[in-house]
Amino acid sequence: MNIIETPIANLLVIEPKVWKDNRGYFYESYNSKLFSDAGIDATFLQDNQSFSQKGALRGLHAQKAPFEQGKLVRVLQGSVLDIAVDIRKQSETFGQYFSIELSGDNHKQLWVPPGFLHGFLTLEDDTIFTYKVTNYYDKASEIGVIWNDADINIDWSSSIAKEDLILSDKDLILPTFKDFDSPF
Repeated sequence: MNIIETPIANLLVIEPKVWKDNRGYFYESYNSKLFSDAGIDATFLQDNQSFSQKGALRGLHAQKAPFEQGKLVRVLQGSVLDIAVDIRKQSETFGQYFSIELSGDNHKQLWVPPGFLHGFLTLEDDTIFTYKVTNYYDKASEIGVIWNDADINIDWSSSIAKEDLILSDKDLILPTFKDFDSPF
């Protein structure tokens, strides 16, 4: 397993070693000791999975204390453009984002610690996205920022036209980054 630092502190890309043969493939997606050695000291309490069609945009979301969540995210089938935005007020990279393509083919994962907004755009039909989280879902703790915020200026570049994006009503009314008061 290869754990790669990103330009944003504590946000890590995990590339598992994949063994392939005529039967298919095998890889270890989680190893407590290897993760701990890399600074990911997480106890996962809940697993989540979503199924989406091409153009589904989910995010940008987080949860505030006492239900803040670290997330270990990956794609089982299909592909996404995955986004994490640093909302830690004391961070040198506050307000900056990191993007990576996660797919069922590349098997990459992203560790998103508490203190980040998270979202993704599905790039293929029938995409299965899964994530392990370090705290339980709590509706009253939900926070977020609108996906197309001008200050964060995320490059959602893809072959998907803006008018073809599929968003929830909830995600369409999230505040801008200027109007967002980060609890981190």
